[in-house]
Amino acid sequence: MCVVLKAVVDADDGHAAGGVGHGGHVLGAGDTLVVPKLDRLARSVPDARDIGDSLTARGVKLSLGGTLYDPADPMGKLFFNILATFAEFEVDLLRMRTREGMAVARSKGKLKGKQPKLTPRQQAHLIKEHRSGEHTIADLAELFSVSRATVYRVLERGGS
Repeated sequence: MCVVLKAVVDADDGHAAGGVGHGGHVLGAGDTLVVPKLDRLARSVPDARDIGDSLTARGVKLSLGGTLYDPADPMGKLFFNILATFAEFEVDLLRMRTREGMAVARSKGKLKGKQPKLTPRQQAHLIKEHRSGEHTIADLAELFSVSRATVYRVLERGGS
């Protein structure tokens, strides 16, 4: 049987989605796991090694980018580890460049985050209306075309 992995790596725990990294019991001896790129299977070298060891223990072959690797074979294991190292290197470079780009944008004042829904003048007006006691939170949300959570946030920041 040949299984094609199309799922992405889970961002929370760094393991392959669908349980492949945790021994997804779909694959058995003689099967081949097809992965377009190694970074779709693992995010780090230790994680890739764990997955490779798991595949070896079950007698599963691995096809990366169209090339068949046998994790049980010494040469296959070597190439797999080299590819895992380069994949991790690429991810680290991407993270580093992203951080550098954000730092440059922040220093130029271009990275400010999400802008508030209400202007400072509207926020002051909302606080004034709330203090008057004539409007409920729901009324203020409807009046200013914002969510109730936004009204509560403005009131919390405004000291009401």
